[in-house]
Amino acid sequence: MLDLKQYEAVNWNKPTSDLAKVFWDQQWKQMWQPEEIAVSKDIKQWKDFEHQDTYKKVFGGLTLLDTVQTNIGMNEIAKYNNDLQEKAVLTVFGSFEAIHAKSYSYIFTTLCNNDEIDAVFEWVKKNEFLQYKANRISDVYLAIKEDDDESLWKAMFASVMLESFLFYSGFFYPLYLGGQGTLRNSAEVISLILRDESIHGVAIGFFAQNLFRKFSPEKQDELKVWGYELLLDLYQNEMKYTEDIYAETGLSPEVKAYVRYNANKALMNLGLDTMFPEEEVNPIVMNGIRNEGSTYDFFSQKGSTYALAKVQPITDDTFNFNFLEK
Repeated sequence: MLDLKQYEAVNWNKPTSDLAKVFWDQQWKQMWQPEEIAVSKDIKQWKDFEHQDTYKKVFGGLTLLDTVQTNIGMNEIAKYNNDLQEKAVLTVFGSFEAIHAKSYSYIFTTLCNNDEIDAVFEWVKKNEFLQYKANRISDVYLAIKEDDDESLWKAMFASVMLESFLFYSGFFYPLYLGGQGTLRNSAEVISLILRDESIHGVAIGFFAQNLFRKFSPEKQDELKVWGYELLLDLYQNEMKYTEDIYAETGLSPEVKAYVRYNANKALMNLGLDTMFPEEEVNPIVMNGIRNEGSTYDFFSQKGSTYALAKVQPITDDTFNFNFLEK
């Protein structure tokens, strides 16, 4: 008789993680598709928009980070997480990260020609600061070891840094412009992405906190030092990245303040003390976080510019692939 490994089925009727089902339910309530937002309404403004280069680079950078999070981050953390309910939640999160990455391409396709799009993706491969943070985060993900809570916690820490901190240098610009009525429909896409990233940062931070409590006080202190050192390294790189992509706009100081604000939020998601002193952040962009007077409702409505696409019903003819025989 074969010596078979015993697999366990996920049992949602027996809670293993206090909030796993809450995170699962909330994420699915936020289901959306980028094509259901009328980004084409931004084309007229886009033609006369002064800082197209910055805007395109912002979305190029976000695309890379979401690609890393889709293909590496969520996959690796889910793979080595032994809690089956948390694993399921992380798998769902990964699907939404793929939607986010596709969303930026949707905006590119709507506003830019193919040559412009190709140029942005070439820039992504060559920008040293963008590549540094993608490599730094990916290295932590790929260092997870089986049944090793320490390496899993580090990966969760890195994930929260990405979801709650590093994305926001890119989120700043569309939120800033959209809040002033410029390229508003593209900003709506970012608002929906931000809403997803908010729940991802809170959820993974919560899972990380549960894991952190298992460590001895000595190990907790060691991991805190490691975490703050990683954050500081990423922060220093992010300041250079911000100066690079926002050079022509004069917005770098405001973006940096927003980045520091979100670095503190990332630490709070992990149950750790904040690093940076409080400072004033651009109120237009902050409105995109608080959702006060913004274009969407955080928990129910998908947005004032969001319109569900009309989809043809599926019939037998849908699966008629005769064209393959030609």
